[in-house]
Amino acid sequence: MKVTGYAYPWDVVDDPGFVERVRELGVDEVAVAVSYHSARAATPWSPERTSIVARHAALYRPVREEAWGELKPAEPDWVESRDSAGDAVRMLNEAGVPAAAWLVLTHNSQLGTEFPDFTVRNCFGERYPWALCPGQPAVREYAANVTAESLAGLDFATVILEACGPLGAVHQHQHEKTDGVWSPAVARLLSICCCDECLDAWAAAGQDPAKALGKLRAEVRRLIDSGDLRATEDKILPTLRQVLLDTRQRATDALRREVLAKIPSGPRIVLHGAMDPWVTGALPGLTPSAPDDVDAVVLQNWAPGHPSVNAVAAARAKLPEKVAVGSYITAVAASPVPDIEAYTIELGKAGATELHLYHLGLAGPGRWADLIAAVSAAQEVGSRGDVG
Repeated sequence: MKVTGYAYPWDVVDDPGFVERVRELGVDEVAVAVSYHSARAATPWSPERTSIVARHAALYRPVREEAWGELKPAEPDWVESRDSAGDAVRMLNEAGVPAAAWLVLTHNSQLGTEFPDFTVRNCFGERYPWALCPGQPAVREYAANVTAESLAGLDFATVILEACGPLGAVHQHQHEKTDGVWSPAVARLLSICCCDECLDAWAAAGQDPAKALGKLRAEVRRLIDSGDLRATEDKILPTLRQVLLDTRQRATDALRREVLAKIPSGPRIVLHGAMDPWVTGALPGLTPSAPDDVDAVVLQNWAPGHPSVNAVAAARAKLPEKVAVGSYITAVAASPVPDIEAYTIELGKAGATELHLYHLGLAGPGRWADLIAAVSAAQEVGSRGDVG
């Protein structure tokens, strides 16, 4: 299994031991966050601090005024260099370690707060400031510009696209107090964007936007009042479901096309995604045409067990053979994976040929053994021919 380890720019440039430690670990490439959302990131390898507070989303390359339209990313003042991602990539390249560009696209609370008209709006008219709507032309232009500016002048083996689609209601936002409150059906209905661009698309498909909004609100209220947290949306709004999904997928396809147009030939294209087309978030649901555009699809397999393994097997059966299936696993969860080595082997047997490992900077000395075990298992799968 090909192994990609994820890292922040400061993990690479501020830690003199990073490159050698990664070499010893044996990953095939390091994915550097070039465009990233807000975070408080632990720095367990640093003798001088315990964390970095990235107060807002930022581009870790120089932000050139002339490169942007109405939406422009902020620069980070919590790193010393205006080109910390570029510095990290060049350091890796000079050390002979292949680098991947890790790009977060539609997840930007800073821009969403400043420009609310470009965000996802639910059927109650509530805005999600963390979620830029891909149905908006300005958002697609922004994502394409992020891609172009992130890659400019650097040598990447891979480009990894995160949040290359819609985000929705279920997402970390300040001190999140919605976890476990909504049923899956409510969360998905509240993740349907009802901004003006999306309403226009509904109208073009023959739906009355006002009536459609009324149906959505009524269905959300009915599900909330029923108190059934196990309810699903499978049989909800049969006359609207296809229009809503088609609208979302057309916008997602348009976003991806504009982003891909900015990537030069050469790097592999890896897409974070989900097989369920209704999923929103950092790994949004794949559209029917998405597999044709990418070299690999990465599934979130952070929760170990049969659901994750079965999801990999299902993806392998459904995706074209030319598209690799990657498993995104974490070594820094609050509850560690009981046997990350065995779990990695099971994912490989189910059809995953790539292991995406989170996280080379967050995993300090206390978690490094889990990274070693996962990489060792990935190499064992490949050598034994257990994949698939």
